[in-house]
Amino acid sequence: MLTLLLIVSAFFAGALNAVAGGGSFLTFPALILAGVPPLNANATSTVAVAPGALASAYGYRRELGKIKEIHLPSFLGVSLVGGLIGALALLWTPERTFEAIVPWLLLFATVLFAFGPKVSAWIRRTVTVGYGSVLVTQFFIAVYGGYFGGGIGILILATLGVFGLTDLHAMNGLKTLVSGCLNAVAVVAFIFGGAVYWTEALIMLVAAVAGGYAGAAIARRIPPPILRKFVIGVGVTMTAYFFLVKG
Repeated sequence: MLTLLLIVSAFFAGALNAVAGGGSFLTFPALILAGVPPLNANATSTVAVAPGALASAYGYRRELGKIKEIHLPSFLGVSLVGGLIGALALLWTPERTFEAIVPWLLLFATVLFAFGPKVSAWIRRTVTVGYGSVLVTQFFIAVYGGYFGGGIGILILATLGVFGLTDLHAMNGLKTLVSGCLNAVAVVAFIFGGAVYWTEALIMLVAAVAGGYAGAAIARRIPPPILRKFVIGVGVTMTAYFFLVKG
């Protein structure tokens, strides 16, 4: 039964990431319910969804070629360094400490996912920044992404929008590429740190890749607002669970 839970959650996480983002809101709680400790669940979830993110990034290769405002090597460079720092910080965090901050991380990620688009639109209307500020902001986003990662896509899109990018397809391509690279560098750190539950990770990895290809076709038939409400509902439920039960 638990194996089926892992497969189903990873499949739909792969589909969700290909369409709207927020797949970790499915894989993380599924691993918790399967008995994986929170810190290891976070690491294992990252390993499970990483290949799907990189595959999606490859699908955006044409859109990425159209980006002229962003110097891709520097943007990816600060993202990789920040992601590695965040992943190492997670490995160095005591299990009890991580359990104590998980509710707050989930709350932040859920609120970000729920209100991120509106906040991003308001910021774009009121603020403009230079490229140096974009790199600094992206570095801290990457640190958060390597550590936990919930809602990171919204943060990246908001940063790119504030900088002045308007081509949503190109922005999504860059967001997907950065997220995939962040996941990849975090995976390396988590593997060497011994934080991955491999049986669960491999089961979910295969399902997530399948979901990214086959499930996306299904997910696209569901109106995006419904998908967002579903993800937000899962986030609210898990946040309440960790505050009331695990807290």
